[in-house]
Amino acid sequence: MAFVLRVLVSAFAIWITSLLVGGFEIVGGDTAGATVVVLLVVAFILAVGNAGVKPIVAVLSFPLYVLTLGLFTLVVNALMLLLTAWITSHTDWGLRIDGFWTAVWSALLVSIVSFFTSLAIGRRDKD
Repeated sequence: MAFVLRVLVSAFAIWITSLLVGGFEIVGGDTAGATVVVLLVVAFILAVGNAGVKPIVAVLSFPLYVLTLGLFTLVVNALMLLLTAWITSHTDWGLRIDGFWTAVWSALLVSIVSFFTSLAIGRRDKD
């Protein structure tokens, strides 16, 4: 249940970010329902990437985390967004990001919106 909630929160954060950041867009949803499905699939891909790839990247880049006092997390989150965009770029739908710095700003905004959305709905991960 926590994974489903995480995907829903991420989908909402990605949607808000697509409204606020130029160069960060969701493509392929011609109707509102199709856009919601695309957002959920993109959030699912991002969640799977965060669960599978991000821990490996975190272990390999641990010295950078220490050196930057944790700010390297923002770069890793941007890379996860770029990975998600790359995966969905092979389709007619998905996430499109115009460069690394757009991904960095988007990662920051997705993290902030996800944090406050999680607070608002009272999400508490047990894992």
